[in-house]
Amino acid sequence: MRPDLEYTDIAALRGPLIVVRRTSGVGWDEFARIRSASGEERHGLVLEVHEDIALVQVLEGTAAMTTGGTRVTFTGGPLRIPVGDGWLGRVCDGRGEPRDGGPPVFGTTTAPVSGAPLNPTRRLPPADPVLTGVSAIDALTTLVRGQKIAIFSSAGLPHLELAAQIGAQANAGGAPFSVVFAAMGLTHADAATVRDALEERSAAGELALLLNLADDPVIERVLTPRLALTIAEHLAFTGGRHVLVVMADMLGYCEALREVSVARGEIPARRAYPGYLYSDLASLYERCGRVRGMPGSVTVVPVLTMPARDMTHPVPDLTGYITEGQIVLSPDVPVRPPVDALSSLSRMMRAGVTPAHLDLAAQCLAALARARQARELAELVGEAALGDIDRRHLDFERAFLDHVVAQRTDECRTLTETVDRVWRALAVLPRRELTMIAGDVLDARHREAV
Repeated sequence: MRPDLEYTDIAALRGPLIVVRRTSGVGWDEFARIRSASGEERHGLVLEVHEDIALVQVLEGTAAMTTGGTRVTFTGGPLRIPVGDGWLGRVCDGRGEPRDGGPPVFGTTTAPVSGAPLNPTRRLPPADPVLTGVSAIDALTTLVRGQKIAIFSSAGLPHLELAAQIGAQANAGGAPFSVVFAAMGLTHADAATVRDALEERSAAGELALLLNLADDPVIERVLTPRLALTIAEHLAFTGGRHVLVVMADMLGYCEALREVSVARGEIPARRAYPGYLYSDLASLYERCGRVRGMPGSVTVVPVLTMPARDMTHPVPDLTGYITEGQIVLSPDVPVRPPVDALSSLSRMMRAGVTPAHLDLAAQCLAALARARQARELAELVGEAALGDIDRRHLDFERAFLDHVVAQRTDECRTLTETVDRVWRALAVLPRRELTMIAGDVLDARHREAV
């Protein structure tokens, strides 16, 4: 097939899709260039091929296009983007086109956007922490290099603020570190907030920001996380950096995927999402990790809102199966960020913290669970009727929320400061209640905290 061969037999335009007839030698995932009758150039990806008919999704959408006069050229290969340090410090849209007024991003090499999950035989287990500077996360759900852990939220909660704060503050303890932030379906106001929060890190050349806005073509939203992961993989496994990829909001991505699926006429599954939603999400999340014999790591933090706080909704439900933990935001938590410690979990935390930190986290969770029981009892009999130990646990819960969880969005805490704050909260409890901490550690820290 000649790359300069143009096809003009356009059978139909359906939403973001274009049907091209009488094609030859076209393959799935092939990149296409589409020129409308007005001369405007757009870009597309081949979704499906049947005999001589190709179904192409147009990244910029098909608005103002007509079947007459439209010409399609297939490049003979998948969509590729330049990769390298040129992305750092840049703000681009979901297709990688500059939003910051700068020139196009260039690189010494290119990589296919589609990518692939890491080979399990070459994957190393996650190890060593990625510190976010957010005490509620670093204390009880510590991120580990190479891990995938989701932030579950719901409408009205500050999940985007938390995601931006993590992107602005995260570090790998002095090791080379970068952040790739993929924002999907944002309003212009939210996009401005994210840019302001990440401006300092971007100016330092440590962050690549991909901004897909709510009024951008829906197909671009499907492409955005794949661009982010392709950029991150090269920075990590070729550049030797530890890279954190934040993807917000994955609900917007899944709704875009559903819209494309409906346009293709596919049979819907749960809540009209495509039946391959699980495998599609896995193809993204499983691109994180550490690779044997290669420097660097890719850590993925997808952020998603749960409609009506429903964890059984397909998007959070399937995400929970794939990821290695979750950080849950709840409107019942009276401070910001409203992280619900008892609903949150990091299955890889053991690989990134010391045994003393693990014991401290376990003690906090046990005390918070006891405080929740005491609070539920107090709703029945009144707090004055509670025993002394129950009241002390309620005091601990208040101290933990006020001194550990509550944090300004511009406040970055070191791990040492976070641990000190946890000890000061635990000092509210009698020593005999701290049964999960080694005696020698308890002797030093509990007395010191008091």
